[in-house]
Amino acid sequence: MDVSQAVAQRISTRAFLPDQLPEADVRDWLELAQRAPSGGNTQPWRTIAVSGKAKDAVIQMAGPVLAANPKGQPTDRPIYPRDLWEPHEARRRRVGEMMYEALGIPREDRAARIAWFANNFRFFGAPVALFFVIDERMGHGQWGHAGMYLQTLALLAEERGWGTCMQECWGMLRPALKDHFKLGDSEMIWCAMAVGKPDPAHPVNTLRAERAPLDEIADLHGF
Repeated sequence: MDVSQAVAQRISTRAFLPDQLPEADVRDWLELAQRAPSGGNTQPWRTIAVSGKAKDAVIQMAGPVLAANPKGQPTDRPIYPRDLWEPHEARRRRVGEMMYEALGIPREDRAARIAWFANNFRFFGAPVALFFVIDERMGHGQWGHAGMYLQTLALLAEERGWGTCMQECWGMLRPALKDHFKLGDSEMIWCAMAVGKPDPAHPVNTLRAERAPLDEIADLHGF
């Protein structure tokens, strides 16, 4: 597989097979991802990988916290800006509708939609989950570098036949996760990633999010 193939076929995998990922394979994957670029070689990320009982413990922790805070715990770093503007809000809503269409859950079935969303906090059945830690003192540039690390992990996972799902939703539980993982005073969880072998038979994995046409997002000068 070349890089172009990995980029083209990567999706947000939201249904996984129960197959476990060996620790040695996960370690090798994480080691290779350390070649991700970062300004000044700061490498502003730290990764916590959980599987088995450790993953189950996170899931069990999340349930009561979400029951008490259905909209998430208070945070000064929301997942999306308040009053997200166009065309970004339309894109966000569109991919959500595409997902529920693939699942056969109509707009009026709110209970089924809520039940499906809850799968986020079970990592969609993935055998491994990563949590990405960043120091709150880092600037916007370092957040961008951490994003390049996530993308590097996602593409290396494709090469291995693994699927990934970037899970910003775990940002709803940052204070609880900080306590759970006993993070340093200035550390925070940015987001998570579900990792495993994709379930090819599940309809949600047929979803390929739309992308804006090139002329909408790129200006080329001097060519």
